[in-house]
Amino acid sequence: MSGQPDGPAQEAARNLEEMKRLRQIEEAILARAPENDIGPSLERIAAVMELAGDPQRSYPVIHLTGTNGKTSTSRMIDTILQETGLSTGRFTSPHLQDIRERISLSGKPIPRDKFIAAYDEVAPLIELVDARSLASGGRRMNFFEVLVAVAFAAFADAPVDVAIVEVGLGGSWDATNVADGAVAVITPIDLDHTHLLGDDVVDIAHEKSGIIKPGSITVSALQAPEVAAVLGERVEEVGSELRLEGDQFGVLARDLALGGQQVNLRGLAGDYTDLFLPIHGAHQASNLAIAVAAVESFLGGGEHALDGEVLAAAVARMTSPGRLEVVRRSPTVLVDAAHNPHGARSLVAALDEAFTFTRLVGLVGIVADKDATAILEALEPRLDHVVITRSSSPRALSPVQLGALAADIFGESRVTVESNLPEALDRAIGLAEEEGMGGGVIVTGSVITVGEVRLLLGVTDV
Repeated sequence: MSGQPDGPAQEAARNLEEMKRLRQIEEAILARAPENDIGPSLERIAAVMELAGDPQRSYPVIHLTGTNGKTSTSRMIDTILQETGLSTGRFTSPHLQDIRERISLSGKPIPRDKFIAAYDEVAPLIELVDARSLASGGRRMNFFEVLVAVAFAAFADAPVDVAIVEVGLGGSWDATNVADGAVAVITPIDLDHTHLLGDDVVDIAHEKSGIIKPGSITVSALQAPEVAAVLGERVEEVGSELRLEGDQFGVLARDLALGGQQVNLRGLAGDYTDLFLPIHGAHQASNLAIAVAAVESFLGGGEHALDGEVLAAAVARMTSPGRLEVVRRSPTVLVDAAHNPHGARSLVAALDEAFTFTRLVGLVGIVADKDATAILEALEPRLDHVVITRSSSPRALSPVQLGALAADIFGESRVTVESNLPEALDRAIGLAEEEGMGGGVIVTGSVITVGEVRLLLGVTDV
């Protein structure tokens, strides 16, 4: 006997050490300024990337911005590219439950060992840049900037054939903008983060259009005329090409289907019919059209149609966790990460179309920097009752304050306030069941609230 641990024991010990190390890393990252605490500069992240050899330039990038739909569209692009045989990296935010969700390799959250290796690779460079910045009166890199550095290093180390990169906030000054997208994808632009991005959609569009780079192809969702004008100006300024939903591509037809919808699309290079998309909502069909146009642009400049069978296979296996997702039956509990008025309106439209409830109860928790009044106003016509709560986030709006807003909009008799999330979930389920079968619960208001309810119900797939 060698006295050495057997294979399973060695693996268990390694897993334990990796979990401990990952927890240390996450604590160190979380100790930094939060991702919404930004300084309008790419200087810090650019310095780290330069010291690392600019890994973000070692693979082509599809870069996404917009107000809503970025993560769903990113996942759709990722799935189609995987189905064509490419290895992919995907960077999205925020995460539902595990920080590693933000960095995926070929559709799966980055393994612990690869996350640790990428972090250890860039950590000394981050410390050096932090020291330089502090010495000159600047600031340390924030939570989001560090994760961008880890992601770009991980994609280079993999290596990936293509990276699908979602901005965290805005565009021009977002840390991801040290990468130059071969394709820039602009999902619908509406009001959100107005205290950081501007008070109207034109200001926000100017900020988001900063991801459009010279020589790129720009694929945009249907936009308000004033937003489309801003994008057109940016495209002309830098020498990009604009492909706009409703002009060059879009949804031709869609019908409800069991577990999703049947969609016909017009792409940039051909029509694609009878696609089964196992995700509900007109907005998701639009996201799919944008994803298809983005992949057509990436693979063939928008001049070559995708293989119909390959596309159909990709669409049939698409998922969008936390987006109108059923996480429990009897009664049905849905979760949706709508966290701004535009998202709430899309949610209500999808609920009206795809679900029939005898009684629908909302479980709502919203963070303090969002337009809570407008979100509640969008939800009110569809909800019979609302349970106001909060997530564990320090940014969460006080249930007392949010409850007062809800009472003004819904009337006090339709509002319950419960600050403890597990108890609030139980209360919402109980209210949905009060009148017998057919009731349901929709959990919404923030990604964090949705993620924590998924965990409470034992849903961990992402």
